[in-house]
Amino acid sequence: MIIIDGNSLTIEQVIQVARHKKKVKIHQKNKQLVDKNAAVVEDFVRQGQVVYGITTGIGSFADVLIPKEHVRELQKNLLMSHSTGTGPQIQDDQVRAMMLLRINALVKGYSGIRWATLQRLLHFLNNDILPRVPQKGSVGASGDLVPLAHMSAPLIGLGQVKHKGKVWDAADLHSSLGLKPIILEAKEGLALINGTQLMSAVGVLNAYDSTVLCKTADIASGCSIEALRGTDVPFDSRVHMLRPHPGQSIVADNIRRLLEGSKILPSHSECEKIQDAYSLRCIPQVHGATRDTVDYASVVLETEINSVTDNPIVFTKTKDSISCGNFHGQPVAFALDFLGISVSELANISERRIERLVDPALSNLPPFLTPEGGLNTGYMITQYTAAALVSENKVLSHPASVDSIPTSANQEDHVSMGAIAAFKGADIVRNVRNVLAIELLCAAQGLDYIAEKPGKGVDVAHNIIREHIPTLTQDRVMSYDLEKMADLVFDETVVNAVETEIGPLL
Repeated sequence: MIIIDGNSLTIEQVIQVARHKKKVKIHQKNKQLVDKNAAVVEDFVRQGQVVYGITTGIGSFADVLIPKEHVRELQKNLLMSHSTGTGPQIQDDQVRAMMLLRINALVKGYSGIRWATLQRLLHFLNNDILPRVPQKGSVGASGDLVPLAHMSAPLIGLGQVKHKGKVWDAADLHSSLGLKPIILEAKEGLALINGTQLMSAVGVLNAYDSTVLCKTADIASGCSIEALRGTDVPFDSRVHMLRPHPGQSIVADNIRRLLEGSKILPSHSECEKIQDAYSLRCIPQVHGATRDTVDYASVVLETEINSVTDNPIVFTKTKDSISCGNFHGQPVAFALDFLGISVSELANISERRIERLVDPALSNLPPFLTPEGGLNTGYMITQYTAAALVSENKVLSHPASVDSIPTSANQEDHVSMGAIAAFKGADIVRNVRNVLAIELLCAAQGLDYIAEKPGKGVDVAHNIIREHIPTLTQDRVMSYDLEKMADLVFDETVVNAVETEIGPLL
């Protein structure tokens, strides 16, 4: 059970809910915060105060006053009118993460939402009733309005949900479960849709996956060093003390531990090579820079997922509200663009190691890692796939956050495009995972040709690969191997096996 209070949610907890369906409970102290805040909104309406989005329209309609008798209708209309998404439906784990993050923001007690409405959204999450949310439509300011409207519309019996493998009209599911759709009160529709929870949800998943990829890249490169008979000299701790970027030192330490106990390293210690290519020698500098960026993005995201991103913000103690810009996704958009750029470099340098593994002029291994070249092509074309993915990432790495298009008749005249940064970041992460999977396959095949035993971390990685994917002795459909290897990376099978042997890869 994950207990949330609006202030202490972590990336790891989001993963537990989004991917492992961990149940969620709101801390008991938050009910009073939410109830008191909702009462302030009730007073606004009763007293006839002019408050944005409560007794006025929204966006460029902010100057239009809404009579008391239409306050409920306004909130319902907001969910309907903002449900304008298009494109493919977002993934289930992304929906769960978005629901969790919106609940975590609302429980802080600054949004004017009622406890009953909040509990219904929590009921949906805990029972895996997942709103159908199209991917495209958010510009990343005034929050992720469009996707959050699709997330929230089923609460009032509109839109569609997925439950137990079936797609339902929300109204039909309510009837099936013996529930009545929520009737929204003042501010509640706006409270549900005004925030950065889509870009943050996808961003959190990207950041977590990127952390796994950083560890995987170290493992893959350790395997490649051994298969290519590289040296461990560039990973000497004295080198990295002189350039003390945190990630660089961590990666150098990881590589040393992966290679510890190697019988391959001493077997070629007197060879004629003076130094290795950059893709081997500069692993700490490149992988380490990515690690530092992932850490930065993770800090930004953990701040964001425990923040109030509403407009207006309702203050209980002073019984007033402030129209502000906390919904603007710029901090998240920048972090996610930077994250995408940095993670793509793991694939760039990995592809260069793949090329060295398959090229006999560089590897001293059989051409394209096949024992019977000519009749068999071996791993030749896997490098093509890696090259294609790396090239695609170069396009995807163009920052979304440098763009802005005015909306709502220029009332909302600068936006972040944070949702675009998040989704293209997810594509980058997926591509990097596949490139690293290819490197692991190629390095494992290279190790099969070496009689000496590799370092203990590399040996574990090699063995876990061979438990699931056999040595390539003659050509077969390689996409199956690649898919299996990518799954072993995604579910952390490789990382967990290595860390069990040599300790955490920090």
